[in-house]
Amino acid sequence: MHDVRIVAVADPDAHRAGEAAGRFGAQAFATHAEMLDAVELDAVYICVPPFAHGDAERACIARGLPFFVEKPLSLDLGLAEEIAAEVERAGLITAVGYHWRYLDTVDEARARLADNPAQLMTGFWLDQTPPPQWWWREDASGGQVVEQATHIIDLARFLSGDVTEVFGLASHRPRQDFEGLTVPTATTASLRFASGTIANLAATCLLRWNHRVGLHVFADALAMEITDHDIMIDTGHGRPVRHAEGDPVWREDRDFIDAVQGRENRIRCPYAEALETHRVALAVSKSAATGALVKMEVLRSNPQPFFRQAAAADSGAGASA
Repeated sequence: MHDVRIVAVADPDAHRAGEAAGRFGAQAFATHAEMLDAVELDAVYICVPPFAHGDAERACIARGLPFFVEKPLSLDLGLAEEIAAEVERAGLITAVGYHWRYLDTVDEARARLADNPAQLMTGFWLDQTPPPQWWWREDASGGQVVEQATHIIDLARFLSGDVTEVFGLASHRPRQDFEGLTVPTATTASLRFASGTIANLAATCLLRWNHRVGLHVFADALAMEITDHDIMIDTGHGRPVRHAEGDPVWREDRDFIDAVQGRENRIRCPYAEALETHRVALAVSKSAATGALVKMEVLRSNPQPFFRQAAAADSGAGASA
């Protein structure tokens, strides 16, 4: 983006930090604390594994720095709630990386469901096991639902509103080629929404390839299959597939930068919104571990708006991240 400069990078791996910084002519630091003390910034991207959240977010809040943070927010729900409350008190601009909300195909799906709401949804994350060994450990990644299928949960919420009940089941199969893997290797969940929609979710990391990742949506005389690449809409006259156009990650970043620069705030998933998705993902894991239905606070029966309005003048200035 012509109006943004990456001026600093922090990573405990000095080689990786130096390599990344070198690509952009930025300074490299070993810790976020050193970086924040040394460089004047307009915004920060926090891209760390699930177990490493907390300190970087608090440091940004203390300095009044807008931040974009990767999902999932944290393995500790209490920590995520604490950060959300501090962000709210500070009136800080935040965004979370649920980029499926920025697919033009998802815009089309929402338009189709506006007057014909979903009644049933079926979500899938049927895939391989990612290589980072922290992902293999439930105490480091939170497991596949928390770390990956959270995208599908967020999309379901974006289409049908908030979740009120969750029941999950999980199983674990030891795997000789993934020594130390403790995450569930298969998970299913049933969800009830405040809107009346019901849904089921299936996830597995047992495969050696990406088999299916997406959400199937059913309404009155309407069936849709949504992936992060395309959409199929079936109204009884064939199964036409349309490919997504544009880059949803670029749109997500652009909305965050625009908000930081004082333009209209069109961020589709600020921290507080992501927290509601994260609650559901953690509830699936909790239910699967305890065998009990998890009832959640009833919030909104309608899908969330695309963006929040922000009455702020366009500063026209560039941003540093």
